[in-house]
Amino acid sequence: MRNNLMYINGEWVGKDLEKLEVVNPANGQVVGTVPIGGEAEANEAIDSAHEAFQTWSQTTAYERATYLKRLNDLILKNQEELAQVMTIEMGKPIKESRGEAASSATYIEWFAEEGKRIYGETVPSHIANKRMQVWKKPVGVVAAITPWNFPAAMLTRKMGPALAAGCTIVIKPSGESPLTAVKLVELCEEAGFPKGVVNLVTGSSSKIGKAMMENDKVRKVTFTGSTEVGKLLIRQSADQVKRLSMELGGHAPIIVLDDANVETAVKGAIASKFRNAGQTCVCGNRIYVQSGIHDEFVEKFTAAVKQLKIGDGINDEVDIGPLINQSSVDKVSRHVEDAVSKGASLLTGGKELTDENGTFYTPTVISGVDPSMIIMQEETFGPVAPIQKIETIEEAIQLANDTEYGLAAYVFTESVSKGTLLIEKLNFGIVGWNDGTPSAAQVPFGGMKESGLGREGGHEGLEAFLETQYVAIGMD
Repeated sequence: MRNNLMYINGEWVGKDLEKLEVVNPANGQVVGTVPIGGEAEANEAIDSAHEAFQTWSQTTAYERATYLKRLNDLILKNQEELAQVMTIEMGKPIKESRGEAASSATYIEWFAEEGKRIYGETVPSHIANKRMQVWKKPVGVVAAITPWNFPAAMLTRKMGPALAAGCTIVIKPSGESPLTAVKLVELCEEAGFPKGVVNLVTGSSSKIGKAMMENDKVRKVTFTGSTEVGKLLIRQSADQVKRLSMELGGHAPIIVLDDANVETAVKGAIASKFRNAGQTCVCGNRIYVQSGIHDEFVEKFTAAVKQLKIGDGINDEVDIGPLINQSSVDKVSRHVEDAVSKGASLLTGGKELTDENGTFYTPTVISGVDPSMIIMQEETFGPVAPIQKIETIEEAIQLANDTEYGLAAYVFTESVSKGTLLIEKLNFGIVGWNDGTPSAAQVPFGGMKESGLGREGGHEGLEAFLETQYVAIGMD
């Protein structure tokens, strides 16, 4: 990367500010720094975005698509560098980072085309000399707050529709993985976006967030992160009635019925549970297996987990990288210890590893769990798969829905009627049916209940950045 700085109004700034160190969780080494910006820098970026909005919002969808297509091509051209940056700053296995880099480009490509399909309406009037129309307009300056665990895809999933809709954007990446955002903004600069259209501010989350919520030039906030922080932002947004999109916490159930294809279920559960070492909001946190297939599933699933290789994600053969920090390791350990102390059986893993100051936890399977255990009530965010035996579909539905979260769920069954019944009664925004990786750019992503507001991806993701304006035209 050329710059480890902030990007405001087309300039790389913050050279003289105090620096935040970015640490590789695989070995504890500092791999880069970014400036510690605050309210002043955030407001400067917002002012820049507001000024640029006056002209960017007036460009055609086809002009905006040209910039986005250039960015898409540049992301693909720099896929390997993006992957390397992701892995060294947050530990993700390099093969997953390569996949995320490619996936991040799909959001830019999708919305480059989807922006051309921002349609209004002509509504039949009940009065002969009146015409009734519905217009779509960009909402304004967008503040995007992104998480550490998917630093590329979560950014482009917000940036793509915002820019395609005609909005300008101020980006605040996580302090634990900001370097990927820096690289993506470098590519935006290379793609030729006008000054002020894309801005990047790094540093104090509380100070930058405060400025974003208090500055009335910000008309839309899109956030991915914890439910706790999401609720705080909702409260802060009230005074100005800012528009919000939020993808918050999850506690995804995986339901495996007796008629499931065991190999498919094991493969799908592994893909869901252990992606990014279990550090995803949509990963399967609770596995419910019907009694008739329970023992076979547990045996084959545990055998597959034992084959996962743990280590520094920069190595191609590694399946499980480090957790993001020591507090994450401590939480995972606490969940496992609580379950075992209450009678659960540890089938594999269950160990914290100390390797050159890295924060690793072995891929773990525990069986015989029940709802009294913390791991079945809280999002673990780690490589631990708890399995509970169930008897009926009704029991599966009751247990799966017994949470304040409603982001993702997974169902494995070969029966169309059983699968349909389950999905109709599951209160989750995303369901994978015999599929452990359902996300894609062209479909809506988001949750019910305390897992969020609105949807990202698909045509719904574009609507989140548009205002609907009704126009009545008198024809006298």
